[in-house]
Amino acid sequence: MARSMEPLVVGKVIGDVLDMFTPAAEFTVQYGPKHVANGCAIKPSAAVDKPIIQISGGSHASTNLYTLVMVDPDAPSPSEPTLREWLHWIVVDIPEGSDVTKGKELVAYMGPQPPTGIHRYVFALFKQDGMMVVESRPPDTARGNFSTRQFAACNGLGLPVAAQYFNSQKEPAKKKR
Repeated sequence: MARSMEPLVVGKVIGDVLDMFTPAAEFTVQYGPKHVANGCAIKPSAAVDKPIIQISGGSHASTNLYTLVMVDPDAPSPSEPTLREWLHWIVVDIPEGSDVTKGKELVAYMGPQPPTGIHRYVFALFKQDGMMVVESRPPDTARGNFSTRQFAACNGLGLPVAAQYFNSQKEPAKKKR
């Protein structure tokens, strides 16, 4: 599993969004037929709808629960241009061995909307100690002033157990004839 960390380090996900962690879980992210692999490119039009996310492992008797956070660290808030991420999605209480639809959506999914340049979209998976009692729930209006680290700390999540990311950039406007 150590090799799986290299793309996160090279892509600066470790550092910009997350601290170094030891992978302890696996999950897959899929937009339609496209599987997300660290650093792959996905067009915003292909990611309008929620992805299918499956958390692997565990037996059917497993009671492990997870929190998923999706952010764009390349779209800082105008009020704090160097500190914050743009929040795209939070789902808590996801049972191990199932998909994200079995969890509780705290913040509704918002697909990629990169204004200019290439943006990274990061999925961070955290293992919960039990059912989530959210101490710090960001309102939808605070999407542009979010910190994955702060959310994890405020909710007792610790370091992530897995992460993936993809790149996306604004699609050219279709020319009218």
